[in-house]
Amino acid sequence: MIVQGLLIILGIVLVIWGADRLTEGASGIARGFHIPEIIIGLTIVAAGTSAPELFVSLVSALKQTPDLAVGNIIGSNIFNTMLIVGCSAAVAPMAISPSTVKKDIPFAVAASMLLFILCFDDMDSPHLWGNELSRSDGCVMLLGFASFMIYTFMEARKSGQIQKKEEYLGETVQKEPADYGRIWRNVGWMIVGLACLIYGSNIFVDGATYIANRFGVRQSVIGLTIVAGGTSLPELATSVVAAYKGKASLAIGNAIGSNVFNILMILGITATVCPMRIMGITIIDLTMMLVSIGLLWIFAYTKYFVSRSEGILLILGFLVYMCWLFYLL
Repeated sequence: MIVQGLLIILGIVLVIWGADRLTEGASGIARGFHIPEIIIGLTIVAAGTSAPELFVSLVSALKQTPDLAVGNIIGSNIFNTMLIVGCSAAVAPMAISPSTVKKDIPFAVAASMLLFILCFDDMDSPHLWGNELSRSDGCVMLLGFASFMIYTFMEARKSGQIQKKEEYLGETVQKEPADYGRIWRNVGWMIVGLACLIYGSNIFVDGATYIANRFGVRQSVIGLTIVAGGTSLPELATSVVAAYKGKASLAIGNAIGSNVFNILMILGITATVCPMRIMGITIIDLTMMLVSIGLLWIFAYTKYFVSRSEGILLILGFLVYMCWLFYLL
């Protein structure tokens, strides 16, 4: 039991460190070829912070533990919206831009609604026993993700960020050729990071599955708590530090962006590669995910501001939900 606990901790460390190395390596390669920073941020960095959830969920599905995979995503989104945003607002009240309130958060709400619809096709049942996230469901989510990325790039180009950066880099490319030695070093870091992600995900999922079986805990509860909390640690650290430094837009954008990536990209890829039959996730879990993003939308929409008291309320809501899960044990 102690060994399995240590393996879970080791798995979390390897997954987080591997995601960081993979992201840094990919970003270094992109900069070496003079790719605009806005493109790097919208794609490589965003995907890198979601890499722990992707690999853990994918490995869970492949190991025939679908409730760990789905619970990881639902739990991570609740963790992001209620605990991460709540802690960030409690540290420093956050001003929210109108574009985030009117465009980004609604997209996260739509993604959550889509997952609810795809998961739940028997409204007479208090659980989702036997319902499946099929390959066609995965394709629908991936189409939604493609739409989100196209929209994001169009907004970035409309704001002039990409064009200005391209013009600036056009001059830079002529003066500073790519450093291929550094690029190959970054390729090496990407390979190391990917290896750590794969190995760490395997031992993390094995350890979590062992604990669930050893104590008779539902895999869904493990996924919604231990697995979701472990894979969301990078977002928690990033958002709280950003809020403390007065960068509220980065803190809220990190949480909202991760929610969209988690559902549309991660579950989309996972369901497409390995369809998942849900056994332990309940309508309460899905409803909590919807309520959490809905609360954030309401708080942000009223005054384009999330106050310290609203942040504390989000934290309390998260603690109540955690108490409910452990009460079911």
